[in-house]
Amino acid sequence: MFEFYFTGAVLLLMMSLLTLEIAKPEIIIPSTLMVFVMSGIISVKEAVSGFSNEGMLTIGLLFIIAGTIQKSGIVDKLFQSLLKRSFSTKKALIRLLPPISLLSAFINNTPIVIAFTPIIKKWCEDHNLSPSKFLIPLSYATILGGMITLIGTSTNLVVHGLLLENGQKGFAFFELAKVGIPITVIGLFYLIFLAPYLLPDRMPKSLKEVNSLREFTGEAMITKDFPHLEKTIREAKLRNLKGLFLVSIIRNGEPIAPVSNSSTLLEGDRLIFTGDITTFADLQQNRGLELQSSIGEDFPKKHKLVEVVISHHSPLLHKKIKETNFRSRYDAAVIAVHRQNHRLKTKIGDTILKPGDILLLVAGQDFSKRTDSNDFYFTSEHSRIINSLNDGRTGLYAVILLGLMISLVTLGIFPMVSAMAVTAIILTLFKMVNPKEIKDFIQWDVLLIIACSFGIGYALTNSGVASFIADLLIKSTAPIGVLAIIICVYLLTNIFTEMMTNSAAAVLMFPIVMEVATTMSVSPSALAVAVAIAASASFATPIGYQTNLIVYGPGGYRFIDFLKAGLPLSFLTMITTSILIYFFWM
Repeated sequence: MFEFYFTGAVLLLMMSLLTLEIAKPEIIIPSTLMVFVMSGIISVKEAVSGFSNEGMLTIGLLFIIAGTIQKSGIVDKLFQSLLKRSFSTKKALIRLLPPISLLSAFINNTPIVIAFTPIIKKWCEDHNLSPSKFLIPLSYATILGGMITLIGTSTNLVVHGLLLENGQKGFAFFELAKVGIPITVIGLFYLIFLAPYLLPDRMPKSLKEVNSLREFTGEAMITKDFPHLEKTIREAKLRNLKGLFLVSIIRNGEPIAPVSNSSTLLEGDRLIFTGDITTFADLQQNRGLELQSSIGEDFPKKHKLVEVVISHHSPLLHKKIKETNFRSRYDAAVIAVHRQNHRLKTKIGDTILKPGDILLLVAGQDFSKRTDSNDFYFTSEHSRIINSLNDGRTGLYAVILLGLMISLVTLGIFPMVSAMAVTAIILTLFKMVNPKEIKDFIQWDVLLIIACSFGIGYALTNSGVASFIADLLIKSTAPIGVLAIIICVYLLTNIFTEMMTNSAAAVLMFPIVMEVATTMSVSPSALAVAVAIAASASFATPIGYQTNLIVYGPGGYRFIDFLKAGLPLSFLTMITTSILIYFFWM
């Protein structure tokens, strides 16, 4: 009985820490695993079982293949060709979304959204259209497409690996297409013909108007040249700066907030402003006001303005900017920070970074070279060092290899993990990808989370928590029928995936659905499909899935925009998935 209550309490604590973003998931989840090992709820063998799981290993190899295709720029060129001319919003969505969904069935959806967000923003600026009509559909289309194949999303591979580990057959390469293709077709119809009426139109004239919807926080220091030293805020006219609001004054390390009009200004005061991104650079036109970077250093020479989003996997997460060695690490300085629905009142250097924070950077020439793919999601056009001829060929060869690999797996000639390994080896041997790039392409933190989640799944089973939840699920839905059980499994998984990573949600739900399948004598594969689809189908919030977070800031969205556009799609996906699972697997 102790194990039951202890496991339940630890899991609730883990989910609370993940939801509140107290620390990185790759710290919280392994720490939870260690607690279960030390308490004896799971053995060491069970704790490390995830590190040799076929699904987890396949995901690591898939990162290499998808990264090779992505770095070549072949995908970028393809979609730039689709947007050469001006189209209406509906026609542009018709041209864009179907090929994007098809592509995301075979390539990880995160790099697709990273690549297309700046392309779509620039195209919208050139043709006087609102990016807010395009970027949520972009994210949702990649999520839908990822449900079509076994390699479309990491969640599918994780559930496949769990099925194999539990003595089940696992998924065939296109088995999920029975559900994936219908929900993608229905979803695309919704995104093209209905969603534009639910999405905001926040850019009538230029992208600057989208940017102005987002409040950045920046910092300026008063020097001895300031003409209004020892005068009040009102006399210095600092309340009348267009697009900016003076939030606080930092004097001798102590904040003065709120700032009254009668507050006097002294040399060395650091003024914290919040407001329109486009006006921060104008602060330096005021004599004696020096725009400050994150750590007070000079801006890089030959600089450019770059806007980035802190990724879910960034090594900068949960650190103060001044503690990250940002200038020397990236050849860039942070001059402003934006956090959705929050007005920051601290110095830039004291800001603790969270996923989704948007940084306005003054970047030097080496910025692109020093930036790893996991650090940021780019939201503005940025330099990319690409040898177009060689990388174009590399991308083509990688696509051909991927197609050959898919054919061999589909025909049953090779198992998935072997085909992936052979493809990755060929890419390496023919120098289409080098060891450093492999290290950058693989998202090690994602693999760590997935591997550790397997051990937590064992804790759910060993402690009896999984069977308890399964019994509760059966008692509440069995009188209604099997279809109700499928819907409940879907809903519970969907709630979990909004609270933690999609792969972790799938692993936690798997022992529960295995208990349900055994008790109800239904196909484990049927409920496993429900878990795989529901864990990826995060449409209702910007924080549940990383592609939603990437487009959150660039589209000028508010939280409610995802609810308006996402809830109908979530409902359509849930009902369609449940009916198709009942039809094909029951």
